[in-house]
Parts: sequence; structure tokens; C-alpha cells
Amino acid sequence: MDIKIDSSWKLVLKEEFDKTYFQNLINFVKQEYAQTTCYPPAKLLFNAFDSCSFDDVKVVILGQDPYHGPNQAHGLCFSVNDGVPLPPSLKNIFKEQKDDLGKEIPDSGNLQAWANQGVLLLNATLSVRAGQAASHQKKGWETFTDAAIDHLNKEKEGLVFMLWGNYAQNKGKLINDTKHLVLKARHPSPLAANFGGWFGQKHFSQCNTYLKNMDKTPINW
Repeated sequence: MDIKIDSSWKLVLKEEFDKTYFQNLINFVKQEYAQTTCYPPAKLLFNAFDSCSFDDVKVVILGQDPYHGPNQAHGLCFSVNDGVPLPPSLKNIFKEQKDDLGKEIPDSGNLQAWANQGVLLLNATLSVRAGQAASHQKKGWETFTDAAIDHLNKEKEGLVFMLWGNYAQNKGKLINDTKHLVLKARHPSPLAANFGGWFGQKHFSQCNTYLKNMDKTPINW
């Protein structure tokens, strides 16, 4: 399997690629993609890393699984391809963005423009079977993405980590909140967000204020 990933990440994660767990993971993923429909397309498995180099990361948004419906997932958490209806979680992200920043809700749910500005849109698990949420969890992806977060935490300073929901917040144990800004909220899915703790958190403006204070260019959300 061709691992299409930015060269800076290849250097940072080179030790992971040689580990037994990763070899087993790739063998599993190859078999799954050969035998059944999986998402995202194989060439976009590492799109989060390819779209945002290690050197450019300013913000990290953590998701859980890729979308498991047709034509949705393209390797960036919460993002969908152009022309695909907005999933409920992404609708709530855009609603909160509008309330926070006054920006109109966009027609497209493609978040590539965020990635291009230094937002690492990382799912904990990078692949999934069609129609079967969480089907590729506990196969090794979590170990790999934990390693990525660990490198960011230790080797960079002044990052913003947006941890939405319990799953992302559990991964937050890897993050030193004296070196980085850690923003926590309920998950934006309607099941969680409608019970409070998502809307009104103002993570987007808090993020940009922090980046400005760190002499970094804010994100054009």
C-alpha cells in the first residue's frame, strides 16, 4: 500500500512504520479494502497528514472514525467531499462557527481549506467498513495516531487542541496543557450537542486569540 504522506510526517513517524503493529495494521487494511468496500478511498487514508505538514500544524481537531457512507470520507475528520450533504455533526460545527464568528454557514462541507492553513483534521481511526461504524477500531490505528499526537505535544509549543467529546478528550491525556491550549467541549453530534456543552463554547475565536498571542497567523475559519 502506497503511504501518501507529507515528507515531514514521514520523518517524524518513521519509527512507527517499522513496528510490528503497523505492519499488521497495514496488512489488515489491505485485506479489508480488497474484500469489501471501505472508506475513505485507499489513496486518501493519510490525507490528514498529507494535507498539513508537521511543520505547519497550528491546530489539531480530533475525530473518532471516518464517515461510513458513500462519497463522504476523504481523510479529514468531520469533512466531506464537495457536493455531499452536510452530516449532522458538521452542521452543528458550522452553526457554532456562525454564532462565534458571525460567518455564514458554507454550502460545502469540505474542510480542506482549514487543513491548508495548519489545522490537522485527524481521526483516531483512519479507515472504516462501509456502513459499519467503528469496524476498524482497535486494529492499530489508535497507536499510530497516538504517536502523532505525542510527537506534536513534545516537539512543538503553542498548539491549539480542540477535543470534542469524550473519545477525543481521552486522547487528550497525551497533551501537556501548560505548553498548549486545550479546548474541550461536548461532541458536536446532535445526540450530545443538544444536551448542552457544545453550542456557545466559542472555540474558534478562542483559538484565534491564542494564535495571535503566540505571534501566529489566525485561522480563516
